[in-house]
Amino acid sequence: MSFRFKEPSILPWMPFIVIVLLFLLWSSTPNLPVHNERFMAFGTLMDVSIVGVNKELAEQAVNQLEKDFQQMHSLWHAWEPGPLGRVNQLLATGEAFSAPTSVIPMIITAQELAEKSDNLFNPAIGKLISAWGFHSDNPKGKAPPSKELIQSLVASNPKMSDIVINGYKLKSNNPDTKLDFGAFGKGVGIDMSIEALREMGIENAIVNAGGDLRAIGSRAGTPWRIAIKRPSGAGVLGVIKTDGDESIFTSGDYERNFSYEGKRYHHIIDPRTGYPTEGVASVTVIHSDATTADAAATALFVAGIENWQRIASQMGIKHVLIIESNGTLHMTPSMEKRIELLSSDYKIVISPPLNT
Repeated sequence: MSFRFKEPSILPWMPFIVIVLLFLLWSSTPNLPVHNERFMAFGTLMDVSIVGVNKELAEQAVNQLEKDFQQMHSLWHAWEPGPLGRVNQLLATGEAFSAPTSVIPMIITAQELAEKSDNLFNPAIGKLISAWGFHSDNPKGKAPPSKELIQSLVASNPKMSDIVINGYKLKSNNPDTKLDFGAFGKGVGIDMSIEALREMGIENAIVNAGGDLRAIGSRAGTPWRIAIKRPSGAGVLGVIKTDGDESIFTSGDYERNFSYEGKRYHHIIDPRTGYPTEGVASVTVIHSDATTADAAATALFVAGIENWQRIASQMGIKHVLIIESNGTLHMTPSMEKRIELLSSDYKIVISPPLNT
């Protein structure tokens, strides 16, 4: 087992890393080789676990994944110079322009997911996200944006459907459109990495981006065991056993946030109000592909307790766990069957089965 640390800024992740590794080690089988590697990408620690192949193939695969993730990071980064930044500059002009091929498929996918989510998943609100200071590696210490700025950006109502695609040409009908792929970029990257592993003949693996992951295969017929964090971000709420090829993604208010004058503000912005969503602490979903799971975790977080069931049905999500800010757990019947809670002290509300 070998580990590589490319950046020193991983200490905040260490408790969760230890938890994940413990579960992955419990999932290993003495008769099969297990190869674990780490690297930094998308601003988070990536863990890749590969089972049942020789060391040379595993290392080759991880090296390729690291290169791929670094390339995706540079292509899709919302505030560093690169293709997406150029696209955002040109979208603001309202004129048609030739777009890089790295961005067009992302826009098409985002448009489909945004429509299914009633635009609660909305990568077009990059100006709002930037106004809140989350287009920086460290948003702490900044005051919230003015009420007037928020009202102005909400009134302009940028949506993915404002972007018109004609072959390789793009234009936006809304000058306030600014793309930010942060709500589903990890999912897209993980899906691409899983396909790459399969092309190399690897059928049993996990690609984990800071706790959001996709698992394929098994540990010699036994499911992988995945730890789900408590809504505080510290410790384990429960464990989910994977069932074949599955993605498990969580959106939480503990992931990126800052405090100002005694009030905490997190990064999951409601496009309808312009403010961080209130009432929900975290959302965990299980789905076949990581792209949909990533987007759905954000959309259901924004939908809140009143509307998450409708949005989950529209997005084809069957397995959902939502934790209110007061600690109450809401879950679908199918999720109740899948998650093993480590405590019986929670108030639990089981929803009707979703029509997916």
